[in-house]
Amino acid sequence: MNTRTKTDFTPLDQGLYAAAFQLLDPTPQPITPEAPSAPAPASARPAIAPPAHRPGPVEKTLSDALAFLDTHGWARHSLIHPEGARCSIGALRAAAGSRNTAYRDAGNLLLDEARRQHGKKWQTIPHWNDSHTGAQVRSVWEAAIHRARHLSI
Repeated sequence: MNTRTKTDFTPLDQGLYAAAFQLLDPTPQPITPEAPSAPAPASARPAIAPPAHRPGPVEKTLSDALAFLDTHGWARHSLIHPEGARCSIGALRAAAGSRNTAYRDAGNLLLDEARRQHGKKWQTIPHWNDSHTGAQVRSVWEAAIHRARHLSI
C-alpha cells in the first residue's frame, strides 16, 4: 500500500483570504442568536380545519337512502308507495342504484342494527320495517350510519 503524505498544494495566505472576504462584504454584521419569541395566542393563530370526512361506500349508501326517505317519505307494506314513499329496502335500492356490494353491506349493517335495537327475531329488512314506527325505523337508520362511519366502511 502506498500512502502519499506530500501534497502539491500552495500554502494559503490567511491575510489574503481575509482581505478577499472584506472586499466581498465590507461591513459584516455579527451573528447574534435571537431570543426565542413567545408563541402567538391561540386567537391569533390561523384555524386548522380537520380533514374532510370521506364516507365509505356503505356509509354513503345508508346516508343517501335516509336522505331519500326524508325527501320522498317512508312506507310500510310496499316497496314503493304510489305517492313515491318507499320502505327501507326500497330506499336502499334507490340509493345504491343496483344490487352491488355497497347495497348488500348496507343492508346487512341495517338489519344487524335493527336486531340490536329490536331483538334477534328479525330475518329481513321488510319484515322489521313493516313492524315498527317511523321513529323506531329512523333510529335504526341513524345508528347504522353512525356505525358505518365509525368502521370507515
